Amino acid sequence: MRFASVLHSIALVCALCVARPGIAQERGDDASYPNRAVRLVVPYAPGGFPDTITRIIGQRLAEALGQQFIVENRGGAGGIAGCEAVARANPDGYTLLMASEGQIAINPAIYSKLPYDSIRDFTPISIVAISPLFLAVHASVPVKTFAELVALAKSKPGELTYGSSGTGSIHHITMEAMKSALGLDIVHVPYKGSGQSVPALIGGQVSMSVAALPSLVAHMKAGRVRLLAANTATRSPQARDVPTIAEMGIPGFDYPATIGLLGPAGMSRGIVQKLYADIVKAVNHPDTLQRFAALGVDPVGGTPEAYAAGNNADIERYVGVVKAARIKAD
Repeated sequence: MRFASVLHSIALVCALCVARPGIAQERGDDASYPNRAVRLVVPYAPGGFPDTITRIIGQRLAEALGQQFIVENRGGAGGIAGCEAVARANPDGYTLLMASEGQIAINPAIYSKLPYDSIRDFTPISIVAISPLFLAVHASVPVKTFAELVALAKSKPGELTYGSSGTGSIHHITMEAMKSALGLDIVHVPYKGSGQSVPALIGGQVSMSVAALPSLVAHMKAGRVRLLAANTATRSPQARDVPTIAEMGIPGFDYPATIGLLGPAGMSRGIVQKLYADIVKAVNHPDTLQRFAALGVDPVGGTPEAYAAGNNADIERYVGVVKAARIKAD
């Protein structure tokens, strides 16, 4: 279960806080933090889901803490460069990382070598938000329920297709986890981002896809697609009438897109707690809630311990999915 094993995660966070002996003198004073601008590294290009979330939260943190939170986009190569930059930064709280499950949980599974260790090299601060993804089929697919889709896929192995935003993306992982759990043969068609995979679904180039709700709503109302299920463990507040894949026959199925705040290993507990407390306020700010809803995002504001435990669980789960599907990025 995500964000379980709190006792284990407390030990992990404590270990991270002492992982770099001799660095105490490099940290800023906890009481005066922050006394200068903070750099928020986003391992994605401008304009996408993580970048937008980071700018919303950065604005709230700047208002709360009285210093600029400057967003620095370092996209490409699965976000590896941005993660490496933060992993090697001074753990004084002035260089932070807003990462998704892709960098923290999926990259370790699909890359044979990484210049960072998702657990050892970072201090978890808070999971900020999750974005439920919804399984949708093109209107030409003769099914109205998830059960009917499973039956159709089993009756026509290798004939149905699904589009994803790329090899190793959360869309790819979600579908492969579903296929593996149910013994389905559905052909993967990778695209370069959701900007290509969603239009492919709308146009009928693929039979199905998983995507964020805002990109599907207008097409659902127009009758071009049908929503069958959500990929989160519980129903999303955005669409309470849409059942989850977990409800429909795969207990524990939970693969939302996530975004969370981390720093380099060895950050002081005082700064971590200060940032966490302000993240909780930021995600519950009325303006944030309104903007998150428009993006199809559910606020979280989870504790450092919960975030650490969730990362551990995700890494284990994603490694299993990747091995079963033989996914490799290099």
